[in-house]
Amino acid sequence: MSASLSKKKTARYRHNLPQLKGGLFLTDAGQETDLIFNKGIPIKAFAAHTLLPDEQGRAALTDYYNGFLALAHKANTGFILDGQTWKAHPHWADDLEQTLDEIKTANQASIDYIAQLRDVWDNGQQEIVLNASLGPRGDAYAPDYQITVKEAEDYHAQQISWLAETPVDMITAMTFTQPEEAVGAIRAAQKAKLPIAVSFTVETNGLLPTGQSLADAIDQVDRETSNQAIYFMINCAHPDHFPPSLSSRDLSNSNLKKMNWATRIKGIRCNASRMSHAELDNCRTLDAGNPTELGQQYKEIYSRMPWLNIFGGCCGSDLRHLTEITRSILSPTSF
Repeated sequence: MSASLSKKKTARYRHNLPQLKGGLFLTDAGQETDLIFNKGIPIKAFAAHTLLPDEQGRAALTDYYNGFLALAHKANTGFILDGQTWKAHPHWADDLEQTLDEIKTANQASIDYIAQLRDVWDNGQQEIVLNASLGPRGDAYAPDYQITVKEAEDYHAQQISWLAETPVDMITAMTFTQPEEAVGAIRAAQKAKLPIAVSFTVETNGLLPTGQSLADAIDQVDRETSNQAIYFMINCAHPDHFPPSLSSRDLSNSNLKKMNWATRIKGIRCNASRMSHAELDNCRTLDAGNPTELGQQYKEIYSRMPWLNIFGGCCGSDLRHLTEITRSILSPTSF
């Protein structure tokens, strides 16, 4: 599909995001791991946008998304529909053997593609938000170096400018590991007038890979951007790896006043596996964990953090896991 098609549509919710008003929203799960390990679909350099030009790859993506959109339809929830843009930025150009023009086209074609999916599933009642996933510069599991705010702003501005030309509603900085990079991405998004959420990942000890606490990272980002992130999320970490403070039963009482950072977290997309990032990086088989157990863990988290309203999965998870998660957090009579 021609990238120019993206300019023929306008964003539907960019200035009025429905998930900010409450209500339950689902996302998809571990797209790359599901397609590679469960469906036998190879993905070059773990970059899902490379599937779109290929007939078999595009069909696999459509089948994948249709399952989650059908689940949201059945559960009567909203849905945040991600584009395949996590690695569609210049850092990966050499690995992907793509030029900058080709990467730009991939970003815009990705949003065109999910816009078409949205239109197919649009029933006029359930909101489907088009989201572009913004990956970090470098390895999400092992940051290559400490990036400055200015470097991050300049770097991410390029991909964000491409996305601003599409009908995407918002972007989410996914698997970010450094608050400075998040601040830079937010500033770039502000200039492009695109709403942005930030999703950090943590290690098995509940800390960012840099050793910083999640609380300090969120507080730093909010302080340096005047709370311009629309919300925060946690992704690519098992619930057992969440910071101990988020496991406290005191989250629902007066102690919450001391943890304003926790209320800024609106969504979670957990790994199915308890493995560390280093172990996952070197794993040649898929650890899908236990979907039923994961669903119960989401229920427990939701009971402590009732302000959460965005639920999905990450590495190792698939439609089975999200189905169990949805069953666990919804009342039995509604699903």
